[in-house]
Amino acid sequence: MTEKSWQLEDAQQLADDYPYTFYKPSPTVIAMLAPGNRVKLIFTFSSDDPAAPAAERMWIEIDSVKGDQFTGFLDNEPYYVHDLKHRDRIAFSARHITDTDIEDPVPSITEKYIKRCYVSNRVLYGGEKVGYLHREAPDNDTDSGWRFMVGDEAEDYLNDAANLSHVSIGAVLREDNSFINLLDHEANVAFVRNSMGEFARLH
Repeated sequence: MTEKSWQLEDAQQLADDYPYTFYKPSPTVIAMLAPGNRVKLIFTFSSDDPAAPAAERMWIEIDSVKGDQFTGFLDNEPYYVHDLKHRDRIAFSARHITDTDIEDPVPSITEKYIKRCYVSNRVLYGGEKVGYLHREAPDNDTDSGWRFMVGDEAEDYLNDAANLSHVSIGAVLREDNSFINLLDHEANVAFVRNSMGEFARLH
């Protein structure tokens, strides 16, 4: 028997590893699923195509539910996974589900921190901690107004746009969440990390 080229991604593990940026449907909405509902799964696969992505996200129409175990029919035509086709039957568990066709009644932490911010690349990619943060009036509806720095960046560094990233707040929290309790403050506020490792308000 030919070994299949794909496997299902463990969405629960991804949600545990990246809680601020990876949405996983709540246990409440998963408990509501029944035959006829649709869920989305991530199919990772091997490919010789260098342009191929690492995975395809595809919908499944559920036909049976037994506790946290499900079966259903593939409701997409795969583009990259060549040993799957529309209406193939798939067995999966609750931990594989990344989306559903039911509105989730439980607010997602990823939505809370989805607005954008500017962050020093020393924090986002260099493994350094946020040492200074301030909140300006947001530029637009998608901007949080928050700006995160190590705190000792030189002026030349900050003046080079290549040294800053415009990402979700969640992406910054994924690297350092030590300031999460400060994020509900309104605009025109700033904090600096003191010698004790605690944040002190500047204004």
